[in-house]
Amino acid sequence: MVSRRPSRWAIALPVALALAGLSGCGSGQPATTSASASAAGGGAKEVTVFAAASLTGTFTQLGKTFEAAHPGTTVKFNFGSSATLAQQIVQGAPADVFAAASPATMKTVTDASPAAPPTTFVRNKLQIAVPKDNPAQVDALRDLADAKVKVALCAEQVPCGAAAVKALDAAGLKVTPVTLEQDVKATLTKVELGEVDAALVYKTDVIASAGKVTGIAFPEADQAVNDYPIAALAKAPAGDLAGRFVDLVLSQQGRDVLTKAGFEAP
Repeated sequence: MVSRRPSRWAIALPVALALAGLSGCGSGQPATTSASASAAGGGAKEVTVFAAASLTGTFTQLGKTFEAAHPGTTVKFNFGSSATLAQQIVQGAPADVFAAASPATMKTVTDASPAAPPTTFVRNKLQIAVPKDNPAQVDALRDLADAKVKVALCAEQVPCGAAAVKALDAAGLKVTPVTLEQDVKATLTKVELGEVDAALVYKTDVIASAGKVTGIAFPEADQAVNDYPIAALAKAPAGDLAGRFVDLVLSQQGRDVLTKAGFEAP
């Protein structure tokens, strides 16, 4: 009887199939090791963070810290008015994390879609921002009620505008702004360009201007403090990465970055 030995193809085929399985199930993509998959949040390589405009500087810095701790991962930011961002998320914009400048704008999102319980991570106060030369000689909140003083405010539906209304009401003042802006950065820009004599913006934005404007504190700001909540969204495409970014913001390292920029601990 003739003995039959397996052919070279019979031996090679199972080996080739096994190697193909290790290389990503025939997807044509490089294999992802278990360690890198864990670091990337179950295979996700990008985490998308929607954050209030006033967090631009601090979150950009924390994003770099996060990327360094999770090699191969990118943090993508969408900064803007919290009210606008909340509507974008409700309408289906892909977001993993939402950091808002007020509980009200966070509630818009959590009422419409499941999310992890929001956590207040910082607070912020208003200041009067004036150009370096302060042409209108503004030195107190009451000066903004002078019809000769050109004032910029945030629109009332956004957190910085709602805070401005509270502060002015607390002082019993009526101010007629020459412009209403959709976020605090746009409001501050009006002062930096010399288009207005003063604006009500966050203390943190005055600090972030790096000397382009002068900030004036006023007592009524204590009655219009904004709490900033953050939450990982339940339908976050990046899954575990969303929670990890929130953890960084809530950590001592995150708090140090935020308080250095002028935010207050909750």
